Amino acid sequence: MQPSQLQFIVLTGGPGAGKTAVLEVMRHHFCKHVVILPEAASIIFGGGFPRRDRASARSASQRAIYHVQVELEQVARDDEDARVVLCDRGTLDGLGYWPGTHAEFLSENGTTLARELSRYASVIHMRPPAANGGYNHHNPMRTESPEEAAALDKRIAEGWAQHANVTFIENEPLFIEKLHHVVDALHAAMPVCCATSLKWRALGRLSHAS
Repeated sequence: MQPSQLQFIVLTGGPGAGKTAVLEVMRHHFCKHVVILPEAASIIFGGGFPRRDRASARSASQRAIYHVQVELEQVARDDEDARVVLCDRGTLDGLGYWPGTHAEFLSENGTTLARELSRYASVIHMRPPAANGGYNHHNPMRTESPEEAAALDKRIAEGWAQHANVTFIENEPLFIEKLHHVVDALHAAMPVCCATSLKWRALGRLSHAS
């Protein structure tokens, strides 16, 4: 299979939006043609990379995350069975966390906005819940308050604003309702064998029944 046939889809949003949980559910409903990539930031920080507030440290971590994301995507390109790659965040998520300007982020990573936008066929942006709407710290990598998560969510959205195919998934009282909206957003991109599979249809019925 040629790399140009691959569709890379970003699942993004502010901390606590439910991205990783959605992808974990999806992992059990897809065939081998759908590759799900882990979050580069979790690999970096979970592996012990210093997480500090100084601008220089934040810049260093975002450069590291960017390059790990690029290499994760390259691994997916080398998978002969892959047709769709679902990414837990994409390269431009770093714009939301970068302490300087967007231009500085792109320059320090040796890339351009157009190049990064072209990496992905579509972007699905999940909004995080408010403080009284279910926001939690169950993920040990999540250190932000609800207010900080909302501010990051806004900056991340600004980073992807020029992508031609962005779908926003608003927060819902029940997680299964949010999952349903993500299922709908993903359906058109799924390979036929996945979109028509019993598991996928069961997932759709489950979410619609909630």
